[in-house]
Amino acid sequence: MRIAVVGATGMVGEIMFKVLAERNFPVTELIPVASERSVGKEIEYKGTKYKVVGMQTAVDMKADIALFSAGGDTSLEWAPKFAAAGTTVIDNSSAWRMDPTKKLVVPEINATSLTKEDKIIANPNCSTIQMVLTLAPLHRKYNIRRIIVSTYQSITGTGVKAVRQLENEYAGIQGEMAYKYPIHRNAIPHCDSFEENGYTKEEMKLVRETQKILGDNTIRVTATAVRVPVVGGHSEAVNVEFTNDFDVNEVREILHNTDGVVVQDNLDTFTYPMPLYAEGKNDVFVGRIRRDESQENTLNMWIVADNLRKGAATNTIQIAEYLIQAGLV
Repeated sequence: MRIAVVGATGMVGEIMFKVLAERNFPVTELIPVASERSVGKEIEYKGTKYKVVGMQTAVDMKADIALFSAGGDTSLEWAPKFAAAGTTVIDNSSAWRMDPTKKLVVPEINATSLTKEDKIIANPNCSTIQMVLTLAPLHRKYNIRRIIVSTYQSITGTGVKAVRQLENEYAGIQGEMAYKYPIHRNAIPHCDSFEENGYTKEEMKLVRETQKILGDNTIRVTATAVRVPVVGGHSEAVNVEFTNDFDVNEVREILHNTDGVVVQDNLDTFTYPMPLYAEGKNDVFVGRIRRDESQENTLNMWIVADNLRKGAATNTIQIAEYLIQAGLV
């Protein structure tokens, strides 16, 4: 199995190598790929060093699967070239997510929709993945009418420049700014750029991607996305209105039996999800599960996950694992 990792020198690329190794992914040949300025650098994987190659070289090497995490413009230009060479692309950017001809996949929810003809597969936004993985089994049981979500998003979602900004601010050093404002001791209600309706792209991704993944455009979603000085992962306060009533203990049982979801919800022991403890883990953690007493058939939850893991690298690699298991590559 020849695997190309496009964006090999970036934050998500580095996590991809870790996850591939941890899950003993069946790599027979590894092809690290990056921009021209990184060509020739060495990447170490399982004790072996591999030289980074450029995009065209990687296309010509005809990998079985290419795991893309190199930005939307790069994906729009190069994913079709890899696909034309016979490589199946799994893309982490927003480039293909809302393309009606491309599948938007969280494996536990909709991997079975994939076929051999799907040569470009979209990986959802990190904040969407952790929310829909938790909500999908509840939607099947109770039918979601409306979602109100407020996110508390890690600076790692912006990239290494944001991590440096926070570290500099901790240390009192004036340095390069990833954000328009300080992030240390702050919360910035601005993730990605603003759209004409006053919402950010990040907020609208939660709306559009949720409907597409759950296959239901009648679900109403409204979101507020906030950047906070956290490194470990994204947190979300989610308020869900269902058509049908529910029993809170049954909700916990359903979530407990959902692959990839860990319920942490014991008020007696002050057990609830936190990004500090989600960092480096592949699961999605859910707690503070309680009825909204202000409205019928409505539930509140707190959902946390490492945005570089299940929110990006892990989900991508799980899609690749499914492709292999199902004989699609």
